[in-house]
Amino acid sequence: MSKQLLKSTAVVGGMTLISRVFGFIRDIVAAHFFGANSSYDAFIVASKIPNFLRRLFAEGAFSQAFVPMLSEYKTKQSHEAVQLFVDRVAGCLSFALIVVTILGMVIAPVLILIFAPGFATVGGDLRLVLASDMLKITFPYLLFISLTAFAGGILNSYGRFAVPAFTPVFLNLTMIAAAIWLSPLVAEPVTALAWGILAGGIVQLLFQIPFLRKIHLLPHPRMDWKDPGVRRILLLMAPALLGVSVNQLNLMLSSVFASFLPVGSVSWLYYAERLMEFPLGGFGVALATVVLPRLARHHTKAETEDFSMTLDWGVRWVMLIGFPAALGLALLAGPLLATLFQSGRFTEKDVLFSQSCLIAYSVGIMGFMLVKIFASAYYAKQDIKTPVRIAMLTVVANAILSGVLIMPMSHTGLALATSLAALLNAGLLGVGLLKRKVYQLQPGWGLLSIRLGFALAAMSAMIIYFRPPLEAWFTFSHLERIVTLILLIGSGALAYVGILFATGLRLDHILVKAVES
Repeated sequence: MSKQLLKSTAVVGGMTLISRVFGFIRDIVAAHFFGANSSYDAFIVASKIPNFLRRLFAEGAFSQAFVPMLSEYKTKQSHEAVQLFVDRVAGCLSFALIVVTILGMVIAPVLILIFAPGFATVGGDLRLVLASDMLKITFPYLLFISLTAFAGGILNSYGRFAVPAFTPVFLNLTMIAAAIWLSPLVAEPVTALAWGILAGGIVQLLFQIPFLRKIHLLPHPRMDWKDPGVRRILLLMAPALLGVSVNQLNLMLSSVFASFLPVGSVSWLYYAERLMEFPLGGFGVALATVVLPRLARHHTKAETEDFSMTLDWGVRWVMLIGFPAALGLALLAGPLLATLFQSGRFTEKDVLFSQSCLIAYSVGIMGFMLVKIFASAYYAKQDIKTPVRIAMLTVVANAILSGVLIMPMSHTGLALATSLAALLNAGLLGVGLLKRKVYQLQPGWGLLSIRLGFALAAMSAMIIYFRPPLEAWFTFSHLERIVTLILLIGSGALAYVGILFATGLRLDHILVKAVES
C-alpha cells in the first residue's frame, strides 16, 4: 500500500513541480517587468482575493467535504448514482459561484478596502483605484478555477492525480504571455497580468473536460438543493470554511497589515511567500492530495489501523522532506531571491527586504505541511468542529502576533507571525489526533529522529562553509549565480542524503516499515 501511495505522491509532486517551475518563470518575468512597487502591490492584492476565496471555498472547504462524500458514493453505490450526485453538485456549485462572482465584481472597491485598508492611506489613491480596477478583471477567475478544482476532485478520487496537478501550468503560461506581449500594449502595463489570470482560469477548466469524459463522469449540471449528498456537503462545508484554510486566512491577514507599511512591503512578502510555497506545493499539497482519498476509504470501511498507519506514513515523509526544505530556504534565502528575481526593476534592496521575510516563513514550513496532513485526517472522518475551533484560535493568535511583531520587525514580523500560527495549528491538530488514538506513532520514530538530526547538521555545515557572502553574490553574473546556487543545493542535498544512508536509513524503511511494521 505504501508503495502505491508513494508512487501517487511522486506523480502529483512531479506534476506540481513542473507547475511550480513555470510559476517561478512567471514570477521572474513579473519581477523583471514590474519589480516591487505600488502598481505591483495593487496587482498582488487584486490577484490574492479571488485566489484566497478559491482556496478557502473550492480547494478548501468544498474539496475536503466533497472528496470523502464522492469516495463514499463510489464505494457504496452504482456509477449511475455517482453521476447523478456529481451532476447535482455541479449545478449547485455553478449557481453559487456565478452569484458570488457577479457580487464580487460589483463591490470590488469595498473588497480592496477590506483586504488592503492601508491602500486608502499609504501611497495615495493609485494602489486603491488600480487594485479595484484589476479585481473586476480577476474576480471571474474564481468561477473558472473553482469548477476546475471540482473537476480535479473527481479525477483525484478516481486515481487520476497527474492531470489536476499539471493543470496550473496553463495559468503560468497565460500570465507569462500577458507580461511579455500584452503589457506593452495597454495603458497600465500591470493590468495585463490580470487579463492573464482570467484567461488562465478558462484554459485550466477546458483542459480537464476530456479527462472527465474518459472516466465517464463529465458533469451535466442540475440544481437540486434538496439532494441528500448536496445537503451533507453544505453541512460539512459551513464550519469548514474557516478550519481547512486557516493558513490562507493567516497569509491574507499579513497582506492586510502590510498594506499600512511602506510601498513595496506587499510585494516583498509575496516574493518570499512564493519561494516558501515551493516545497509546500511541490510535496506538502501533493502528499495531502493523495492521502485524503485513502484516509476517506479507510474511514468508510472502518479500517482504523490502516487509517493510523497511512497517517504515520505521511507524517514521516513530511519530516524527511520538510525539515531540509525549511533549512535550505533559510540558509539560501538571499542567494535564491537574487538568482531568481534580481533583474530589471527588482533591485538589491528588494532582495534584502524579501530575504528577511523568506527566513521568517521558513520557520513555519513544517507547520504548513503538517496542517495539510492532519486536517485531511479530521475531514476524512467528517469531523469539522475540532479543526474549526483550532483554526479560530490560530487566526486570533496570528492577529495578536502580527500586531506585536509588526512594530519592531515591520514586514518580517508579519511573516514570522504567520509561521508561528502555522506551527500552533499543526501542533494542536496533531495532539488532538494522538489523544483520540486516531493517530498512533508507529515503531522507529526515535531512530529516524537521530538520523534526521545528523543529516540536517551535515547539510547545514556544507552550505554555510561554501556559501559566498550576499554582497559578493550581487557582483556575480547571472550565470555565476545559477551555477553557484546549483552547486550549493546539490552539495547540501548530497550531504543530507549521504548521512541518512550512512546511518542506516534505506528507502524500504519508509516504503514498507512506516506502514507495515
